Amino acid sequence: MIISNQKKKDELLAALDGAERLFLVGCGACATACKSGGEEEVFQMQEWIESVDREVTGSVVIDEACHIMRAGRDLRHHRQAVEDADALLVLACGAGIQSISASSDKRVVGGLDSLFLGNIKRFGQFEEKCSLCGDCILNETAGICPVTNCAKGLLNGPCGGMEESKCEVDREIDCAWHLIYERLKKQKRPGVFARTVAPKNWDKRRKPGRFNIKK
Repeated sequence: MIISNQKKKDELLAALDGAERLFLVGCGACATACKSGGEEEVFQMQEWIESVDREVTGSVVIDEACHIMRAGRDLRHHRQAVEDADALLVLACGAGIQSISASSDKRVVGGLDSLFLGNIKRFGQFEEKCSLCGDCILNETAGICPVTNCAKGLLNGPCGGMEESKCEVDREIDCAWHLIYERLKKQKRPGVFARTVAPKNWDKRRKPGRFNIKK
C-alpha cells in the first residue's frame, strides 16, 4: 500500500494559482485507507475549495487511481465536468496523479505527498517494511529487510553504534540486525551470516520500472 498524506493548504493554494474551476479526483484504494483521498476527504476538499472562492465542477473516486485504463474510463464518464474545469485536483499517490495526467490534457494538480510503501499494523497505523530495491535477500534474513529496517541500510550485520539491541539512530527502535540474528537463531539456521553480502545491485531498480506478465 502506498502511504500518503495531504499537502498543506497554503502549498495547495500556490499550486492552484490561476485555476478557478476544479474537478476533484480521489482514490478508492490506498488513499482511502490512509484517509488522505477517499470519498470523505474528497467531500472535505470540496468544502475547502468552495471556502476559498473556487468552484468545483464535479468529482469522482476511482477504484484504483493508478489503473491508467480505469482512470481514463472514469474521466470519460464525467467528460463535461472535466471539460468545464480549469484543472483536475487529484487526491492520490504519485502513480495515481500520473494516471490522471496520462488520461487528460487538462492541467493536473496533485493534492497528496507519497511517503512510502507501507504495511498495515492496525487501523490508521502504517510501517515501512520494503524499499522495493529489486534485489531481495529476505530468504536469508528471516523475512526482515535490512535495507529498510536498518536506519543505515547495512547488508552485513549491525553497525558499531548498536547498544543493548537498540538502533543508535533511534534508541526506541530495535536494531534490525539484532532482530534478524534472534529470528535466525530460533530457526536454527545461519542464513545471511553464512556469507558476505555483496554491494546491492541497484541496476535491478532502474527507472522507470516496467514489468509485463507473460501470457
